[in-house]
Amino acid sequence: MTSNTPAAHGFRMPAEWHPHERTWMAFPTENPTFDSPEHLHAGREAWARVADTIARYEPVTLVVNTGESEDARKYVSADVEIVERPLNDAWMRDIGPSFLIDGKGGVAAADWIFNGWGAQSWARWDKDEQIAEHITGLTGVQRFASRLINEGGGIHVDGEGTVLVTDTVQLGEGRNSDWTREEVEAELHAFLGTTKAIWLPRGLTRDYDEFGTRGHIDIVASFVRPGVVVAHVQPDPSHPDHEVCRELVAILRAATDAQGRRLEVIELPAPTVLLDEEGEPVDYSYINHYVANGAVILCAFADPRDEEAAAILAEAYPGRTVELVDAREIFANGGGIHCITQQQPKA
Repeated sequence: MTSNTPAAHGFRMPAEWHPHERTWMAFPTENPTFDSPEHLHAGREAWARVADTIARYEPVTLVVNTGESEDARKYVSADVEIVERPLNDAWMRDIGPSFLIDGKGGVAAADWIFNGWGAQSWARWDKDEQIAEHITGLTGVQRFASRLINEGGGIHVDGEGTVLVTDTVQLGEGRNSDWTREEVEAELHAFLGTTKAIWLPRGLTRDYDEFGTRGHIDIVASFVRPGVVVAHVQPDPSHPDHEVCRELVAILRAATDAQGRRLEVIELPAPTVLLDEEGEPVDYSYINHYVANGAVILCAFADPRDEEAAAILAEAYPGRTVELVDAREIFANGGGIHCITQQQPKA
């Protein structure tokens, strides 16, 4: 391990349930994702609902595009702090830094290379690729720049040495296809302080459409405590994710974590709705929740399974309030609540 990596300095990425200093978000601005005034307005309302909900539990800082603070303030409450920086899009999980702690009062950040989810033809990232550096400057934490093309939605850690990843993100075309699996693991471990990577072959079907991330882990599976993951399952055999999820759950059940524990897998059934307004299979997922101080911010879909998912996660995260927030507009733009948030842990 080279000497100038986070792990060499004693840093690691804590689990999302570690106490937070604040949540970082980015505010929708006009771009290929939000391509009309009506579309932009609907997106801003959806993002604002999430920000205002989290702000009841911990500080929220919203990064807004240069010159748009006044517009943003019309959507979010006074509890949400606003800062201006140049922005292309609004997916803070992917463009922001992955914050790290050393257990001795130090906080640092891993800054991955962001290239528009594998240099996708529609994506613009000349401003978003700078956001992690802007945020480390605003927070005053030490920044470690990685050579890996990666996004925060493509990794999930347990805080005890294990990271979940997918072949089609970290090794996929447009990202790190010229790296070996061992090289990717070495870089992840050096920047996250992990020692074991659990690889899933792919993500959900819809995520490979034109505006997908090509397999982000954070709509597929996430740790809820060390040794325990919640995994997306699609009960309906007519949906293409039915078989995909069976395969992924089997891999997770057979896996062991960095501490040698066999993973316990809690199944989180998909919403009952199968198709969007265009007749395409949805990737609606309750996995894409956000763990805040004292709360779990859970995607809702006005679906009969919303309450079932809330009950499962209330049990998985004892002592936290589960807040259901309508996420259909967020998913219509290519992600969920986890995708638009990024936690800064307390030292």
